[in-house]
Amino acid sequence: MTHDDIVIVAVDGSPASDNAVRWAANTAMKRNIPLRLAASYSMPQFLYAEGMIPPQEVFDDLQRETLKTVDRAREIALEVAPDLRIGHAVAEGSPIDMLLEMSREATMVVMGSRGLNGLSGLVLGSVSAAVVSHAYCPVVVVREDNAVTDANKYGPVVVGVDGSDVSRQATEVAFAEAAARGAQLHAVHAWVDTQIQGPGAGYAVADDHWQAVQSEKNQLLGRYLDELMEKYPDVEVTKSITREGPVRALAGAAEGAQLLVTGSHGRGGFKGMLLGSTSRALLQVAPCPMMVVRTQDS
Repeated sequence: MTHDDIVIVAVDGSPASDNAVRWAANTAMKRNIPLRLAASYSMPQFLYAEGMIPPQEVFDDLQRETLKTVDRAREIALEVAPDLRIGHAVAEGSPIDMLLEMSREATMVVMGSRGLNGLSGLVLGSVSAAVVSHAYCPVVVVREDNAVTDANKYGPVVVGVDGSDVSRQATEVAFAEAAARGAQLHAVHAWVDTQIQGPGAGYAVADDHWQAVQSEKNQLLGRYLDELMEKYPDVEVTKSITREGPVRALAGAAEGAQLLVTGSHGRGGFKGMLLGSTSRALLQVAPCPMMVVRTQDS
């Protein structure tokens, strides 16, 4: 599959959508690639009984209102990046179908989460969840409370690492994002493994045993990142290994970050970080915009 260098952003006029447009415009500007605004509309089912065909004028009005929403989103994007190349796509029907089809040939899809407009509902939680779960490219979710501020716009890119194949892919995407933004990359591995036991059954694990495991994981994480650090020599990398749940660890590490990146599935060489469930939980609590990276067959 060939992907175009383009950022797709879903728009519906809600505050969460506006935040997503600002974030997407900034990202497209930093990557020097175009931005495409995506909007859809459908006939409200309660207006007409099943089998009835609404007059064409109603569809024309819906399309006209949707185009006004697109025009407003374009103004918001140009406030962020005045020289940005911006296109748009408007379709009748399901926003999920539209965005999934567009994801086949895009660098990323950006969506708001929460907020509902009567025309399209592009930032409904169910829509975001469906696109995150099935898109063919990385998906960034920007919540209404994830606005870019002076405190976080120069923050790091944080990536969750667990050693699985999808985590490796997410880590490479995170390096590319950090390079494009001139940002520091912070790699986080969180682990809680009840299978680790001390010298005797029923005894608490000794501190020196935990430290030995921590040291081993630190070496593994270093080797894991070495190749990408050579590929992206200008990206400053920090790393942390923490003995706590991954949701808490990543949400904490992402305070003040400009982007959090996770894979969507897989349990790999660094046991204890289930990125599928972690991603789902973090979409609700992440303190910054969050990118979910999937392998195409995951």
